[in-house]
Amino acid sequence: MDAERLQQQLGYRFADASLLRQALTHRSYGQPHNERLEFLGDSVLNCTVASLLYDRFTRLDEGDLSRLRSNLVKQQTLYEIAQRLGLSEHLLLGEGELKSGGFRRPSILADAVEGIVGAVFLDSGFEAARELIASLYEPILKDVDPLTLGKDAKTLLQEWLQGKKLPLPVYAVVATHGAAHSQMFEVECAIPKLRIRVLGSGASRRAAEQGAARRALEAAQAAMPAERRRARAQREDVPSSGDRSPANPEVPH
Repeated sequence: MDAERLQQQLGYRFADASLLRQALTHRSYGQPHNERLEFLGDSVLNCTVASLLYDRFTRLDEGDLSRLRSNLVKQQTLYEIAQRLGLSEHLLLGEGELKSGGFRRPSILADAVEGIVGAVFLDSGFEAARELIASLYEPILKDVDPLTLGKDAKTLLQEWLQGKKLPLPVYAVVATHGAAHSQMFEVECAIPKLRIRVLGSGASRRAAEQGAARRALEAAQAAMPAERRRARAQREDVPSSGDRSPANPEVPH
């Protein structure tokens, strides 16, 4: 653990350095570990991310804000923050966790991020913790798409098609493979209007449908420019009524 380097990366210096050490200590290493700090940090994180989203996305309703928040405070996002900070190098783990690769485990790294937030809260209060969270999330919020984050592929495909006034896709199971306890499903997603038929596979029908929907959305988005070009070409090939010459023009006398 290199406390000095980590504090520089965080942009925060602890008055009580023992809090940072505790935030990075897994229960396998001994006491005091970070589980209580993690509990505290989780609450501060949820409140702060909600506030950041409320300020940043002024036109989103409560449902969309809740969807964004739940995706921004989930384990995967915290794990990505931990990787950016290089927390794996600073964790204090027991021998068993070290041997099993605990320093790479997303759950342990995500817990450490929450532990650090809780530690900053105890060290300097809510505003300091809020500033830290805002700094950690700025790169994420800068690139986030509030209309798509957290939505599954079937929902995104349906919304995209509705936005283009196209019929909804049709899903059908075309095959199942394997024994009953370990079946794999193949599902076709069809968008007849765009002449798209793609397959997705998964360990459940739902997973296979999601895979098919993802591929169908990619195909549909790629197909639309071509469809627009084809329609424009067809319109240009048909002369307007004002441009048509009579089939048998009369010759003036």
